[in-house]
Amino acid sequence: MSLIKAFTGLRPVAGRADDVVAPPYDVMNEAEARAMVEGRPWSFLHISRPEVDLPQGTDPYAPEVYAKGRENLDHMVEEGVLARESSPAYYVYRLTMGDHVQTGLMAVASVEAYDQDRIKKHEFTRPVKEDDRVRNIDTLNAQTGPVFLVYPATEVIDSILAKTTENTPDIDVTAAEGVRHELWVLSDEDTVKMLTDAFDALDALYVADGHHRSAAASRVAATRKAANPAHTGEESYNYFLSVIFPHDQMQILDYNRVIRDLNGLSPEEFISRVSAAFDVQASDTPVKPTHSGEYGMYLGGQWYRLTIKPELIPGDDPVARLDVSLLQNNLISPLLGIQDPRTDNRIDFVGGIRGLGELEKRVDSGDWAVAFSLYPTTMEALMAVADAGEVMPPKSTWFEPKLADGLVSHVLD
Repeated sequence: MSLIKAFTGLRPVAGRADDVVAPPYDVMNEAEARAMVEGRPWSFLHISRPEVDLPQGTDPYAPEVYAKGRENLDHMVEEGVLARESSPAYYVYRLTMGDHVQTGLMAVASVEAYDQDRIKKHEFTRPVKEDDRVRNIDTLNAQTGPVFLVYPATEVIDSILAKTTENTPDIDVTAAEGVRHELWVLSDEDTVKMLTDAFDALDALYVADGHHRSAAASRVAATRKAANPAHTGEESYNYFLSVIFPHDQMQILDYNRVIRDLNGLSPEEFISRVSAAFDVQASDTPVKPTHSGEYGMYLGGQWYRLTIKPELIPGDDPVARLDVSLLQNNLISPLLGIQDPRTDNRIDFVGGIRGLGELEKRVDSGDWAVAFSLYPTTMEALMAVADAGEVMPPKSTWFEPKLADGLVSHVLD
């Protein structure tokens, strides 16, 4: 079984991509999704967030929500807004956000490789979200949200993708947030084989985002395999929709922290105790860390630059030496008493795309006591954790730009 393969994608027909393409289903709440579909009858949100077409207050996990999504998908196919490719293809996908450009390959990836950990994970999944994606795939009989994968940058793959983008894209959409999404259909049999072989030669792929979608695809495949006495391994359910980017083109932003209180300490006591593990220097300007081991801290209207003491950085543990782990293990847990950041409501997480001003706003409001800015986790650090079979701490990475929904879907024949 190949690590990846080409597929007959379901995508907007010529001239309809602007009407269809939507943000990922999980980056907005229901009210925002309802606002986004106003005046946009063909938005893919009608498929990915079908509760927008049902009464407010409808349980998003209710059977009628999934059924409405299938109804909307069928309607868009019947009306000729979406159509299947005539032959199997790969899709070269380029994202442009300001000065940042990344170019990857949309393909279907092997569930078997995922199950055997050749497609490596770095996060735990939540059962309720995984169950939701299983019901979504089963009801739609399609995978509509791609899993964001990463491959170690390889010249032969990178060069094929770059050469393809010299042509006019088949889809070119600039989303409301300013991110440009371009797509090239790549169906030449020789080029498809070259790419398939080049990916098969890789040791591993890595899940960057989409752990629930990939886990759900694995569960659906297992169920359908068990129910199919003629199973061969080549059925479409044995693969899941993916976009695969080279690791050196990824843009990971900082994922910052705000804490509700100082755990009974005065600001002076708190700073004194922080000084046991960090060098603390007051700063006249907001602190955006420039290297690993450096942090910004905003407390009482004042910014501080924190630098972890070198002897506290473990050399042989890919998880413990992450910046998020160093902050958690040397400050947030021992000083602020937050042992499990997954469940403790005294901590919140702020994506770096919102800027340091958002941290100041939170603390200045009086609702939060202190904020920390972090240096972004590197792709190399994430891959090291996955290679070790370990799990990243919660809220370690914030990838930008986000993939679009609706560009290409994978129908499970």
